[in-house]
Amino acid sequence: MDIRRVTPDLAVSPQISPEEVAAVKAAGFASIVCNRPDGESFDQPAFAEVDAAAQAAGLRTLFLPVAGGGMTHAHVEAMAKAWPELPKPVLAYCRSGTRSITLWALSQRDQLDRDVVIAAARNAGYDLSMVL
Repeated sequence: MDIRRVTPDLAVSPQISPEEVAAVKAAGFASIVCNRPDGESFDQPAFAEVDAAAQAAGLRTLFLPVAGGGMTHAHVEAMAKAWPELPKPVLAYCRSGTRSITLWALSQRDQLDRDVVIAAARNAGYDLSMVL
């Protein structure tokens, strides 16, 4: 797994498998957010499989799929509403981690300083300077 810590409460990664959920739990995460739609790739596990493994491990999950290039205000609002309720720390994933960090950053733009978010994203390997 390529888990990239963004803040103490958030890390992002590319697609995880059901078999990797135990390692996610062992790494101290309390929640998993999936931002990847089912069926985006032929080799991707369905969210239901990851969810079942997460539930068995005692992790909270959220399925908030965002099609590539299809992020909407409704997605951002849904993440902003869900974020305070998710047990922390959270691991969010999609195909590469980019949609996950972008969705989180947009959902927190009224809560966190733009420059702090951009710097945290950059430290995790993502450039959000043109998004925020």
